[in-house]
Amino acid sequence: MMKGKVLNGRLSSTAAGYSIDSRTIQPDELFFAIIAARDGHDFIQTAANKGALGAVVSRKITPPTSDFALIQVHNTLHALQDLAGEVRRNTAVQVVGITGSAGKTTTRAFAAALLSHRFRVLESEGNLNNHLGVPLILLRLNVSHQIAVLEMAMSGAGEIARLSRIAQPDIAVITNVYPVHLEFFQSIEEIAEAKMEILDGMKEGGTAVLNGDDPRVETMTQRTRGPVIRFGLSDSCDIRATHIRPTQKQGIQCRVRYGDREESIELPFVYTSYLSNFLAACAVGYALGLEWSAVAETAPSLHPLPNRGRMYILQGGTTLVDDSYNSNPAALDSALRSLAGIAAARKIAILGDMLELGADAVRFHLEAGHTAADTGWDLLITVGPLARHIALGAIEAGIPKNRILSFETAEDAERHIPAILKDKDLILVKGSRGVRLETIIEIIKRRTG
Repeated sequence: MMKGKVLNGRLSSTAAGYSIDSRTIQPDELFFAIIAARDGHDFIQTAANKGALGAVVSRKITPPTSDFALIQVHNTLHALQDLAGEVRRNTAVQVVGITGSAGKTTTRAFAAALLSHRFRVLESEGNLNNHLGVPLILLRLNVSHQIAVLEMAMSGAGEIARLSRIAQPDIAVITNVYPVHLEFFQSIEEIAEAKMEILDGMKEGGTAVLNGDDPRVETMTQRTRGPVIRFGLSDSCDIRATHIRPTQKQGIQCRVRYGDREESIELPFVYTSYLSNFLAACAVGYALGLEWSAVAETAPSLHPLPNRGRMYILQGGTTLVDDSYNSNPAALDSALRSLAGIAAARKIAILGDMLELGADAVRFHLEAGHTAADTGWDLLITVGPLARHIALGAIEAGIPKNRILSFETAEDAERHIPAILKDKDLILVKGSRGVRLETIIEIIKRRTG
Protein backbone atom coordinates (compact mmCIF):
# COMPACT_ATOMS: atom_id res chain seq x y z
CA MET A 1 0.00 0.00 0.00
CA MET A 2 2.91 2.34 0.71
CA LYS A 3 5.12 1.00 -2.10
CA GLY A 4 7.79 0.43 0.52
CA LYS A 5 10.65 -2.01 1.01
CA VAL A 6 11.17 -4.04 4.18
CA LEU A 7 14.70 -3.46 5.45
CA ASN A 8 14.41 -5.24 8.79
CA GLY A 9 11.98 -7.09 11.04
CA ARG A 10 9.65 -10.08 10.86
CA LEU A 11 7.18 -10.12 7.98
CA SER A 12 4.62 -11.77 10.27
CA SER A 13 4.56 -8.76 12.62
CA THR A 14 1.28 -6.83 12.99
CA ALA A 15 1.12 -3.19 14.03
CA ALA A 16 -1.31 -2.33 16.82
CA GLY A 17 -1.61 1.26 15.61
CA TYR A 18 0.21 4.15 13.96
CA SER A 19 1.95 7.25 15.30
CA ILE A 20 4.05 10.22 14.19
CA ASP A 21 4.98 11.31 17.74
CA SER A 22 7.64 9.44 19.68
CA ARG A 23 6.46 11.11 22.89
CA THR A 24 3.03 9.47 22.79
CA ILE A 25 3.67 6.28 20.83
CA GLN A 26 2.29 3.10 22.38
CA PRO A 27 3.79 -0.41 22.40
CA ASP A 28 3.61 -2.27 19.07
CA GLU A 29 2.65 0.83 17.07
CA LEU A 30 4.36 1.69 13.80
CA PHE A 31 6.21 5.00 13.87
CA PHE A 32 6.26 7.24 10.78
CA ALA A 33 9.45 9.30 10.67
CA ILE A 34 7.86 12.45 9.23
CA ILE A 35 10.24 15.18 8.11
CA ALA A 36 8.84 18.61 8.98
CA ALA A 37 10.17 21.29 11.34
CA ARG A 38 12.03 18.37 12.97
CA ASP A 39 13.23 15.16 11.37
CA GLY A 40 11.35 12.15 12.69
CA HIS A 41 14.34 9.92 11.93
CA ASP A 42 16.08 11.54 14.92
CA PHE A 43 13.44 10.07 17.25
CA ILE A 44 13.36 6.46 16.10
CA GLN A 45 15.46 5.34 19.05
CA THR A 46 13.00 7.02 21.44
CA ALA A 47 10.13 5.24 19.72
CA ALA A 48 11.96 1.93 20.01
CA ASN A 49 12.60 2.52 23.71
CA LYS A 50 8.85 2.93 24.21
CA GLY A 51 8.09 -0.40 22.54
CA ALA A 52 7.32 0.64 18.97
CA LEU A 53 7.04 -2.27 16.57
CA GLY A 54 9.06 -0.44 13.96
CA ALA A 55 9.34 2.64 11.80
CA VAL A 56 8.57 3.85 8.29
CA VAL A 57 11.65 5.70 7.03
CA SER A 58 12.78 7.50 3.90
CA ARG A 59 16.46 6.59 4.23
CA LYS A 60 18.41 3.60 5.44
CA ILE A 61 19.25 3.61 9.14
CA THR A 62 20.69 1.11 11.57
CA PRO A 63 17.88 -0.79 13.32
CA PRO A 64 17.75 -0.06 17.07
CA THR A 65 17.22 -3.81 17.69
CA SER A 66 17.47 -6.92 15.56
CA ASP A 67 13.69 -7.39 15.34
CA PHE A 68 12.74 -3.71 14.98
CA ALA A 69 10.76 -3.35 11.75
CA LEU A 70 12.03 -0.87 9.17
CA ILE A 71 10.09 -0.06 6.02
CA GLN A 72 11.76 2.31 3.58
CA VAL A 73 9.59 4.53 1.37
CA HIS A 74 10.32 7.48 -0.88
CA ASN A 75 8.42 9.98 1.30
CA THR A 76 7.09 9.15 4.77
CA LEU A 77 4.26 11.72 4.66
CA HIS A 78 3.01 10.41 1.32
CA ALA A 79 3.32 6.85 2.62
CA LEU A 80 1.12 7.70 5.62
CA GLN A 81 -1.46 9.32 3.36
CA ASP A 82 -1.38 6.51 0.78
CA LEU A 83 -1.82 3.87 3.48
CA ALA A 84 -4.80 5.74 4.95
CA GLY A 85 -6.35 6.13 1.50
CA GLU A 86 -6.07 2.40 0.82
CA VAL A 87 -7.56 1.55 4.21
CA ARG A 88 -10.48 3.84 3.47
CA ARG A 89 -11.03 2.28 0.03
CA ASN A 90 -10.99 -1.22 1.51
CA THR A 91 -13.74 -0.55 4.06
CA ALA A 92 -17.49 -0.23 3.65
CA VAL A 93 -17.65 2.72 6.04
CA GLN A 94 -19.44 5.89 4.93
CA VAL A 95 -17.30 9.00 5.35
CA VAL A 96 -18.56 12.46 6.24
CA GLY A 97 -16.03 15.20 5.49
CA ILE A 98 -16.54 18.63 7.06
CA THR A 99 -14.76 21.84 6.11
CA GLY A 100 -15.44 25.57 6.26
CA SER A 101 -14.01 28.77 7.68
CA ALA A 102 -15.68 28.39 11.08
CA GLY A 103 -17.74 25.86 12.98
CA LYS A 104 -16.00 22.73 11.65
CA THR A 105 -15.27 21.23 15.05
CA THR A 106 -18.70 22.00 16.51
CA THR A 107 -20.45 20.65 13.42
CA ARG A 108 -18.29 17.52 13.59
CA ALA A 109 -19.12 16.98 17.26
CA PHE A 110 -22.85 17.60 16.75
CA ALA A 111 -23.00 15.31 13.69
CA ALA A 112 -21.11 12.51 15.45
CA ALA A 113 -23.41 12.79 18.47
CA LEU A 114 -26.57 12.61 16.36
CA LEU A 115 -25.30 9.72 14.24
CA SER A 116 -24.09 7.76 17.28
CA HIS A 117 -27.72 7.32 18.25
CA ARG A 118 -28.04 4.76 15.46
CA PHE A 119 -24.58 4.07 13.98
CA ARG A 120 -21.12 3.08 15.22
CA VAL A 121 -19.12 6.24 14.54
CA LEU A 122 -15.44 7.07 14.28
CA GLU A 123 -14.90 10.80 14.88
CA SER A 124 -11.92 13.09 14.40
CA GLU A 125 -10.28 14.05 17.68
CA GLY A 126 -8.72 17.30 18.82
CA ASN A 127 -6.65 18.90 16.09
CA LEU A 128 -6.34 15.78 13.93
CA ASN A 129 -7.81 17.59 10.94
CA ASN A 130 -4.87 18.31 8.61
CA HIS A 131 -2.56 16.47 6.20
CA LEU A 132 -1.28 14.37 9.10
CA GLY A 133 -4.32 14.16 11.35
CA VAL A 134 -6.89 12.98 8.80
CA PRO A 135 -4.77 9.98 7.72
CA LEU A 136 -4.10 9.06 11.36
CA ILE A 137 -7.85 9.07 12.09
CA LEU A 138 -8.60 6.95 9.01
CA LEU A 139 -6.00 4.44 10.18
CA ARG A 140 -8.14 3.88 13.28
CA LEU A 141 -10.97 2.46 11.16
CA ASN A 142 -11.96 -1.11 11.95
CA VAL A 143 -14.72 -3.50 10.93
CA SER A 144 -17.02 -2.26 13.71
CA HIS A 145 -17.30 1.27 12.31
CA GLN A 146 -20.18 2.24 10.05
CA ILE A 147 -19.53 5.97 9.67
CA ALA A 148 -16.45 8.19 9.99
CA VAL A 149 -16.96 11.91 10.67
CA LEU A 150 -13.84 13.79 9.66
CA GLU A 151 -12.93 17.44 10.06
CA MET A 152 -10.75 18.88 7.27
CA ALA A 153 -8.76 22.06 7.85
CA MET A 154 -6.29 23.92 5.67
CA SER A 155 -3.94 26.88 5.55
CA GLY A 156 -3.32 26.91 1.81
CA ALA A 157 -4.74 25.98 -1.57
CA GLY A 158 -4.65 22.30 -2.53
CA GLU A 159 -4.67 20.93 1.02
CA ILE A 160 -8.39 20.14 1.19
CA ALA A 161 -8.21 18.53 -2.29
CA ARG A 162 -5.52 16.15 -1.06
CA LEU A 163 -7.50 15.27 2.09
CA SER A 164 -10.65 14.73 0.07
CA ARG A 165 -8.89 12.37 -2.34
CA ILE A 166 -7.60 10.37 0.64
CA ALA A 167 -10.91 10.22 2.52
CA GLN A 168 -13.30 10.08 -0.47
CA PRO A 169 -16.30 11.51 1.42
CA ASP A 170 -19.75 10.09 0.78
CA ILE A 171 -21.06 13.33 2.28
CA ALA A 172 -19.16 16.63 2.05
CA VAL A 173 -20.17 19.50 4.34
CA ILE A 174 -19.15 23.14 3.82
CA THR A 175 -20.17 25.18 6.85
CA ASN A 176 -19.38 28.68 5.53
CA VAL A 177 -16.76 30.87 3.87
CA TYR A 178 -15.49 33.74 6.02
CA PRO A 179 -12.48 36.09 5.84
CA VAL A 180 -10.13 33.93 7.90
CA HIS A 181 -6.62 32.82 6.90
CA LEU A 182 -6.38 35.94 4.73
CA GLU A 183 -2.74 36.00 5.71
CA PHE A 184 -2.32 33.02 3.37
CA PHE A 185 -4.84 33.99 0.65
CA GLN A 186 -5.21 37.07 -1.50
CA SER A 187 -9.01 37.23 -1.29
CA ILE A 188 -12.06 35.60 0.23
CA GLU A 189 -12.83 34.20 -3.24
CA GLU A 190 -9.58 32.21 -3.04
CA ILE A 191 -10.68 30.89 0.36
CA ALA A 192 -13.97 29.78 -1.19
CA GLU A 193 -12.11 27.97 -3.96
CA ALA A 194 -9.94 26.18 -1.39
CA LYS A 195 -12.95 25.06 0.65
CA MET A 196 -14.74 23.87 -2.49
CA GLU A 197 -11.90 21.40 -3.09
CA ILE A 198 -13.66 18.98 -0.74
CA LEU A 199 -16.18 18.31 -3.54
CA ASP A 200 -13.46 17.14 -5.94
CA GLY A 201 -12.59 13.99 -3.99
CA MET A 202 -16.15 12.92 -3.17
CA LYS A 203 -17.37 9.51 -4.13
CA GLU A 204 -19.38 9.39 -7.34
CA GLY A 205 -22.94 10.41 -6.51
CA GLY A 206 -21.97 11.67 -3.07
CA THR A 207 -24.14 14.22 -1.26
CA ALA A 208 -23.04 17.82 -0.76
CA VAL A 209 -24.35 19.49 2.41
CA LEU A 210 -24.09 23.24 1.83
CA ASN A 211 -24.89 26.39 3.80
CA GLY A 212 -27.84 27.89 1.96
CA ASP A 213 -27.44 31.20 3.82
CA ASP A 214 -23.88 31.79 2.55
CA PRO A 215 -23.84 33.14 -1.02
CA ARG A 216 -20.31 31.87 -1.69
CA VAL A 217 -21.25 28.37 -0.55
CA GLU A 218 -24.54 28.46 -2.44
CA THR A 219 -22.69 28.98 -5.74
CA MET A 220 -20.80 25.73 -5.14
CA THR A 221 -23.85 23.76 -6.21
CA GLN A 222 -22.50 24.26 -9.74
CA ARG A 223 -19.54 22.00 -8.89
CA THR A 224 -21.55 19.18 -7.33
CA ARG A 225 -22.06 15.88 -9.14
CA GLY A 226 -24.74 14.40 -6.90
CA PRO A 227 -27.56 15.39 -4.53
CA VAL A 228 -27.39 18.67 -2.60
CA ILE A 229 -28.92 19.32 0.82
CA ARG A 230 -29.01 22.94 1.91
CA PHE A 231 -29.19 23.97 5.55
CA GLY A 232 -29.84 27.37 7.13
CA LEU A 233 -32.58 29.90 7.74
CA SER A 234 -33.47 30.74 4.15
CA ASP A 235 -36.70 29.56 2.52
CA SER A 236 -34.71 27.54 -0.02
CA CYS A 237 -33.04 25.38 2.63
CA ASP A 238 -34.02 21.72 2.95
CA ILE A 239 -33.05 21.66 6.64
CA ARG A 240 -34.30 24.95 8.01
CA ALA A 241 -34.89 26.68 11.35
CA THR A 242 -37.74 29.15 11.88
CA HIS A 243 -39.46 30.88 14.84
CA ILE A 244 -36.12 31.25 16.66
CA ARG A 245 -36.20 32.72 20.13
CA PRO A 246 -34.13 32.55 23.32
CA THR A 247 -35.30 30.44 26.25
CA GLN A 248 -35.24 31.22 29.95
CA LYS A 249 -32.69 28.41 30.37
CA GLN A 250 -30.11 30.29 28.26
CA GLY A 251 -30.76 28.27 25.14
CA ILE A 252 -32.57 28.55 21.81
CA GLN A 253 -36.01 27.32 20.87
CA CYS A 254 -36.99 26.98 17.23
CA ARG A 255 -38.91 24.93 14.71
CA VAL A 256 -36.88 22.74 12.38
CA ARG A 257 -37.90 21.55 8.94
CA TYR A 258 -36.53 18.02 8.58
CA GLY A 259 -37.60 16.49 5.31
CA ASP A 260 -41.40 16.51 5.23
CA ARG A 261 -41.61 17.19 8.98
CA GLU A 262 -41.52 20.43 10.94
CA GLU A 263 -40.94 20.05 14.65
CA SER A 264 -40.22 22.28 17.66
CA ILE A 265 -36.97 21.76 19.51
CA GLU A 266 -35.02 23.36 22.35
CA LEU A 267 -31.23 23.60 22.12
CA PRO A 268 -28.79 24.13 25.03
CA PHE A 269 -26.72 26.99 23.59
CA VAL A 270 -27.22 30.67 22.85
CA TYR A 271 -24.90 31.29 19.88
CA THR A 272 -26.84 31.62 16.64
CA SER A 273 -23.73 30.33 14.85
CA TYR A 274 -24.17 27.07 16.73
CA LEU A 275 -27.70 26.84 15.40
CA SER A 276 -26.17 26.80 11.91
CA ASN A 277 -23.78 24.04 13.01
CA PHE A 278 -26.72 22.07 14.42
CA LEU A 279 -28.65 22.40 11.16
CA ALA A 280 -25.59 21.19 9.22
CA ALA A 281 -25.39 18.16 11.52
CA CYS A 282 -29.11 17.54 11.00
CA ALA A 283 -28.56 17.65 7.23
CA VAL A 284 -25.87 14.98 7.57
CA GLY A 285 -28.23 12.85 9.61
CA TYR A 286 -31.01 13.34 7.08
CA ALA A 287 -28.70 12.32 4.23
CA LEU A 288 -27.93 9.09 6.10
CA GLY A 289 -31.55 8.28 6.90
CA LEU A 290 -31.48 9.25 10.57
CA GLU A 291 -34.95 9.46 12.07
CA TRP A 292 -36.14 12.75 13.57
CA SER A 293 -36.73 10.96 16.90
CA ALA A 294 -32.97 10.40 17.17
CA VAL A 295 -32.32 14.09 16.54
CA ALA A 296 -34.90 15.16 19.12
CA GLU A 297 -33.53 12.76 21.72
CA THR A 298 -29.89 13.79 21.26
CA ALA A 299 -30.29 17.56 20.80
CA PRO A 300 -30.57 18.45 24.53
CA SER A 301 -27.05 17.08 25.08
CA LEU A 302 -25.36 19.13 22.33
CA HIS A 303 -23.54 21.57 24.58
CA PRO A 304 -20.70 23.75 23.25
CA LEU A 305 -17.28 22.13 23.39
CA PRO A 306 -14.76 23.26 26.04
CA ASN A 307 -13.23 26.70 25.27
CA ARG A 308 -15.68 27.15 22.35
CA GLY A 309 -18.55 29.04 23.92
CA ARG A 310 -19.16 26.84 26.95
CA MET A 311 -21.10 28.67 29.64
CA TYR A 312 -20.35 28.39 33.37
CA ILE A 313 -22.45 29.73 36.26
CA LEU A 314 -19.95 30.64 38.97
CA GLN A 315 -20.21 31.66 42.60
CA GLY A 316 -22.03 34.93 43.13
CA GLY A 317 -24.19 34.42 40.07
CA THR A 318 -21.40 35.29 37.64
CA THR A 319 -21.87 33.84 34.15
CA LEU A 320 -18.64 33.04 32.30
CA VAL A 321 -18.64 32.21 28.58
CA ASP A 322 -15.34 30.52 27.73
CA ASP A 323 -14.71 31.06 24.02
CA SER A 324 -10.94 31.29 24.35
CA TYR A 325 -10.02 28.64 21.77
CA ASN A 326 -10.11 30.87 18.70
CA SER A 327 -11.68 33.91 17.10
CA ASN A 328 -12.54 35.40 13.73
CA PRO A 329 -14.72 38.35 12.70
CA ALA A 330 -17.89 36.36 11.99
CA ALA A 331 -17.62 34.22 15.12
CA LEU A 332 -16.95 37.24 17.33
CA ASP A 333 -19.90 39.09 15.83
CA SER A 334 -22.15 36.10 16.55
CA ALA A 335 -20.91 35.86 20.14
CA LEU A 336 -21.40 39.55 20.90
CA ARG A 337 -24.88 39.62 19.42
CA SER A 338 -26.05 36.26 20.81
CA LEU A 339 -25.04 37.09 24.39
CA ALA A 340 -26.28 40.67 24.35
CA GLY A 341 -29.84 39.67 25.24
CA ILE A 342 -28.91 37.75 28.40
CA ALA A 343 -29.86 39.57 31.59
CA ALA A 344 -26.91 40.48 33.80
CA ALA A 345 -25.81 43.20 36.21
CA ARG A 346 -23.00 44.06 33.75
CA LYS A 347 -21.90 42.56 30.47
CA ILE A 348 -18.09 42.40 30.15
CA ALA A 349 -16.32 41.43 26.92
CA ILE A 350 -12.67 40.37 27.24
CA LEU A 351 -11.49 40.23 23.64
CA GLY A 352 -8.10 39.26 22.23
CA ASP A 353 -6.43 39.65 18.87
CA MET A 354 -7.97 37.91 15.85
CA LEU A 355 -4.97 36.55 13.97
CA GLU A 356 -4.26 35.56 10.34
CA LEU A 357 -6.53 38.27 8.87
CA GLY A 358 -3.92 39.76 6.58
CA ALA A 359 -4.09 43.35 5.32
CA ASP A 360 -7.67 43.89 6.56
CA ALA A 361 -6.90 42.99 10.19
CA VAL A 362 -7.23 46.54 11.51
CA ARG A 363 -10.59 47.07 9.78
CA PHE A 364 -12.02 43.83 11.17
CA HIS A 365 -10.98 44.77 14.70
CA LEU A 366 -12.46 48.26 14.39
CA GLU A 367 -15.74 46.74 13.20
CA ALA A 368 -15.78 44.39 16.18
CA GLY A 369 -15.51 47.43 18.47
CA HIS A 370 -18.52 48.99 16.75
CA THR A 371 -20.47 45.76 17.27
CA ALA A 372 -19.58 45.66 20.98
CA ALA A 373 -20.91 49.18 21.35
CA ASP A 374 -24.03 48.62 19.25
CA THR A 375 -24.99 45.50 21.22
CA GLY A 376 -24.75 47.18 24.61
CA TRP A 377 -21.69 45.69 26.30
CA ASP A 378 -20.97 47.62 29.49
CA LEU A 379 -17.23 47.05 29.84
CA LEU A 380 -14.67 46.17 27.19
CA ILE A 381 -11.24 44.70 27.97
CA THR A 382 -8.89 44.12 25.04
CA VAL A 383 -5.78 41.95 24.99
CA GLY A 384 -3.07 42.26 22.34
CA PRO A 385 -1.87 44.94 19.92
CA LEU A 386 -4.52 44.26 17.27
CA ALA A 387 -7.30 44.20 19.86
CA ARG A 388 -6.50 47.83 20.70
CA HIS A 389 -8.33 48.60 17.47
CA ILE A 390 -11.43 46.93 18.96
CA ALA A 391 -11.15 49.51 21.74
CA LEU A 392 -10.80 52.33 19.21
CA GLY A 393 -13.81 51.10 17.26
CA ALA A 394 -15.87 50.92 20.45
CA ILE A 395 -14.92 54.49 21.37
CA GLU A 396 -15.89 55.65 17.88
CA ALA A 397 -19.27 53.95 18.33
CA GLY A 398 -19.97 55.54 21.69
CA ILE A 399 -18.54 53.47 24.56
CA PRO A 400 -16.94 55.92 27.02
CA LYS A 401 -13.17 55.61 27.41
CA ASN A 402 -13.52 54.97 31.15
CA ARG A 403 -15.34 51.70 30.35
CA ILE A 404 -12.49 50.33 28.23
CA LEU A 405 -9.20 48.78 29.33
CA SER A 406 -6.45 47.57 27.00
CA PHE A 407 -3.52 45.26 27.75
CA GLU A 408 -0.67 44.03 25.58
CA THR A 409 -0.67 40.44 26.84
CA ALA A 410 -2.87 38.03 28.78
CA GLU A 411 -0.32 38.13 31.60
CA ASP A 412 -0.77 41.91 31.90
CA ALA A 413 -4.55 41.53 31.97
CA GLU A 414 -4.49 38.78 34.59
CA ARG A 415 -3.10 41.15 37.23
CA HIS A 416 -5.99 43.60 36.87
CA ILE A 417 -9.06 41.58 35.95
CA PRO A 418 -9.87 40.03 39.36
CA ALA A 419 -10.34 43.47 40.94
CA ILE A 420 -12.75 44.51 38.17
CA LEU A 421 -15.22 41.64 38.46
CA LYS A 422 -18.44 41.73 40.50
CA ASP A 423 -21.19 39.29 41.32
CA LYS A 424 -23.80 38.65 38.61
CA ASP A 425 -21.54 39.81 35.78
CA LEU A 426 -21.81 38.17 32.37
CA ILE A 427 -18.27 37.73 31.05
CA LEU A 428 -17.32 36.74 27.50
CA VAL A 429 -13.69 35.73 26.90
CA LYS A 430 -12.82 35.33 23.22
CA GLY A 431 -9.63 35.59 21.15
CA SER A 432 -7.27 33.68 18.88
CA ARG A 433 -5.24 30.86 20.39
CA GLY A 434 -1.99 32.78 20.08
CA VAL A 435 -3.22 35.33 22.65
CA ARG A 436 -3.55 32.61 25.34
CA LEU A 437 -6.76 33.86 26.91
CA GLU A 438 -7.33 30.47 28.52
CA THR A 439 -5.12 31.70 31.37
CA ILE A 440 -7.66 34.47 32.03
CA ILE A 441 -10.42 31.87 32.21
CA GLU A 442 -8.62 30.16 35.07
CA ILE A 443 -8.09 33.48 36.85
CA ILE A 444 -11.81 34.27 36.65
CA LYS A 445 -12.79 30.82 37.90
CA ARG A 446 -10.46 31.16 40.89
CA ARG A 447 -11.67 34.70 41.61
CA THR A 448 -15.31 33.62 41.78
CA GLY A 449 -14.73 30.14 43.15
